[in-house]
Amino acid sequence: MSTAPFVHLHCHSHYSLLDGASPIGGLIERTGQLGMNALALTDHGNLHGALEFYQKAKKAGINPIIGYEAYIAPGSRFQKDGGNLREASYHLTLLAENRAGFRNLMKLASKAYLEGFYFKPRIDKELLAANQEGLICLSGCVSGELSRTLLKGGMNSDDELADSMEIARWFHGVFGDRYFIEIQNNGVDIQRLAMEGSVRIADRLGLPLVATSDAHYADREDAEAQDVMLCINTGRFRTDTSRMKMDGNEYFLRSPEEMYAAFPQHEEAVARSQQIADSVSI
Repeated sequence: MSTAPFVHLHCHSHYSLLDGASPIGGLIERTGQLGMNALALTDHGNLHGALEFYQKAKKAGINPIIGYEAYIAPGSRFQKDGGNLREASYHLTLLAENRAGFRNLMKLASKAYLEGFYFKPRIDKELLAANQEGLICLSGCVSGELSRTLLKGGMNSDDELADSMEIARWFHGVFGDRYFIEIQNNGVDIQRLAMEGSVRIADRLGLPLVATSDAHYADREDAEAQDVMLCINTGRFRTDTSRMKMDGNEYFLRSPEEMYAAFPQHEEAVARSQQIADSVSI
């Protein structure tokens, strides 16, 4: 059993359709084996697994954190012309802190399909701000607005960081002390670059960092199965060199010790995941 404080706050099950490779029961079982007392479920664009996750986690003595990796429209959710899949939305990690937060997650997930669907079920910042009560917000993976802006605009001066800092200020203004700058390291260069910029933003604005793992499967050995599912999802062959893929096999449910090893300069960000988990009660 691990005594190092860490909880996975960014985790996908098979309800992240043709992207996540593990059933909910397998994720919960692995969480217990690794000695963690809580787990977040943050499937792409839906809450399909929320009830199953809550019931099975409670039965296993794991604190369930119901979440949602939202797709955020760059403008209005009602605007659905032009662009492509990549330009149509950003990713954002949302977690329900309490029952009010869970009710708001359900509102957001429903309106994303009913009002904002364009390539993906999308919400927008207007809808998010109107339904922020009880929600914890993490800035997201490398497909999040903050990371994409950092990677596009440069990180060497305050002028280059200006747009990224404005994004972080907006979210902090909406969520207050429930907003965290998310950093990831699954052994991919683009994540390390985004992390460098994210740390600078957090330092300049006095915002807290939290480390997540972007887990898409329970065990490292499941990486190949997840890659096959991704090929089915995108209609490509595994031999296609230009296809979408997740580089490496590090997107599994890592142990607390493995997470601390992945973030040797940011132990506080790893431990903060436990602090966030401890604040959740549904």
